[in-house]
Amino acid sequence: MENFFSIMGGMGTMATESFVRVLNQRTVTHKDQDYLNYVLFNHATVPDRTAAILHPGEAADPLPFLLDDIAKQNLLEPNFIVLTCNTAHYYYDQLQDATKIPLLHMPREAARALQGQQQGGKVAFLGTEGSVRAGVYTKELTAAGFEVVLPDEVLQGKVNQLIYGDIKERDFLNVPLYHEILSDAIEGQGCESVVLGCTELSLMEEHAPGHGFCVVDAQSILVDRTIERALADRQKAN
Repeated sequence: MENFFSIMGGMGTMATESFVRVLNQRTVTHKDQDYLNYVLFNHATVPDRTAAILHPGEAADPLPFLLDDIAKQNLLEPNFIVLTCNTAHYYYDQLQDATKIPLLHMPREAARALQGQQQGGKVAFLGTEGSVRAGVYTKELTAAGFEVVLPDEVLQGKVNQLIYGDIKERDFLNVPLYHEILSDAIEGQGCESVVLGCTELSLMEEHAPGHGFCVVDAQSILVDRTIERALADRQKAN
């Protein structure tokens, strides 16, 4: 297969399925050959990224697993690589250093998209405790001119319940809790918008968008950038 990209997924699997589904739905097609060429690495057994960030030296390290995925993708030589796990961007620099293949940066793309919609102001960030602690989104959003508000202990507890207790453990899309979290993040913290920095939260936004809040979905933006890049590569090849 020529002129393709690869997807580093499986963290988690249902969220990766959401990414691929949205990717295919948004690709403008009239026949089978209009869809994009890609290879999916659904590496479900990568150790938990949040646990590794919060408990270094105690929890299993996901980096060797991610670097092994990069090594395998180096052999395939895709045009670019898409990393669908927000928390895994904590390791972005080490992963990019391990390959000459461009690796899309989801937090950076989300910050750029928000900058195009909103000039400055207070922005709430929602994600795993690992993403919050890693500070990748805070760094990118701050550089883009935003004041970043992180969840307090109570709100983070609700986010953890939604991500781990409901979606990952029970495959349950808890719509009332999701909408409550958005209300707490925006209205409760005096923010203009919220950035979703977890693929499970993106899954919720896909299935329960009817809330009326200004939401920047990082995975949704990554889908758009992936399509743009893949179509541009296809056009160059032709």
